[in-house]
Amino acid sequence: MTDTNTHFEDGCHVVYNLNSLYHAYLAAKKDSDWKPQVQKYEMNFLPHIVKSKAALKDRAYQSKASTEFIISERGKTRPITGLQMSDRVIRHSLCDNILAPSLLSYLIYDNGASLKGKGITFSRQRFEEHLHKYYRLYGNDGYILLMDYSKFYDNIPHDIAYQEIAKHVHDEFSLWLLDLIFDNFKIDVSYMTDEEYEHCMETPFNSADYRLNVPKSAHTGEKFMRKSVNIGDQCSQIIGIYYPTQIDNFVKIVEGQKFYGRYMDDSYVISQSKEYLIELEAKIAAKATELGMTLNRKKTRIVKLSDYYRFLQISYSLTDTGRVIRKINPQRIVDMRRKLKALSRKVQRGERTQEEIENMFRSWIGGHAYLMSKIQRDNLNLLYYDLFGGFIDGKYYLQYYPRKRNRDSRYTEWQQLHHR
Repeated sequence: MTDTNTHFEDGCHVVYNLNSLYHAYLAAKKDSDWKPQVQKYEMNFLPHIVKSKAALKDRAYQSKASTEFIISERGKTRPITGLQMSDRVIRHSLCDNILAPSLLSYLIYDNGASLKGKGITFSRQRFEEHLHKYYRLYGNDGYILLMDYSKFYDNIPHDIAYQEIAKHVHDEFSLWLLDLIFDNFKIDVSYMTDEEYEHCMETPFNSADYRLNVPKSAHTGEKFMRKSVNIGDQCSQIIGIYYPTQIDNFVKIVEGQKFYGRYMDDSYVISQSKEYLIELEAKIAAKATELGMTLNRKKTRIVKLSDYYRFLQISYSLTDTGRVIRKINPQRIVDMRRKLKALSRKVQRGERTQEEIENMFRSWIGGHAYLMSKIQRDNLNLLYYDLFGGFIDGKYYLQYYPRKRNRDSRYTEWQQLHHR
């Protein structure tokens, strides 16, 4: 197998080879070439990547100032860092050519986050496979340990993460660039007292509170904390996927647990013994502490397999006949209803087109319809009709009917066409 760590082309390191930078540019602009910043870069992409190559080759590269903004997603406030296009291209080249080939082969099979050929659908399918395999061996008499790490990205220590990655990446240039990126992640904590700063690495960090409550004027550059990686950075994604691998291997290999899986910071273990899971949770918590992470005690719990429990926003239950019951989290439907109402106002203002909304909703309903009851699907379709003048259920779309018709007649007519 080719060693990507020593891969050079024409005397040029693979990260800043022009072909690598060009392919990284294509990956960086995918699905975001509608943004003005991307379009501006695209107009002169060849001079830009040549300039990036020269900066990397001379080791004169420095990350440009990034943008920061806050998003609210499913009731969570998340700070997002937006990189300049030139930085995104370089990050993509490092990840695609060095980090991913060097690290991802060491992941367990049941780690499905953001990997080619895997993803959230893969992780849900593997979860259900584990439930079915467990039932064939032991029935539904058993327990599941569900775990979640508190502020996962916010509390990844740079030094430990760098050391873990350096076990598999031995190329000196790539490690120099990785160290530079970690240095860009550091947090200005000049507002802390000396005592707080002394213990900041052991104290859980919340980047959302930091962005919202610490004014820019407090960033004086006197003290920095080497912890936390930016959500929105390509390198952060790879780091987050790989970082808990020690825990994955401990559960899978040392403890010999077949029914274990992880999707980023969400993981589970299925076992016959509740007492064993209590002991295993304590061992995992200790391992996590060594890595600078903390289990979220509100979300970490042990539940009977015959009860309802949630993994990746879907509620599951294993019946005594071996059937796996799946239900959508009702909050997801509430969120989609609110989103549709907000988007309808944007359509009225001309900020979005109805075609864009239709494509988005078709995609969402196609991926969630099998988890919803008939009443939930019908009510969501009726809301879409009221807002946009048509029905969508993943297959059928009816043109606008006059709003003066009452809801019952519209529903009856839709049902007749739907079941034709």
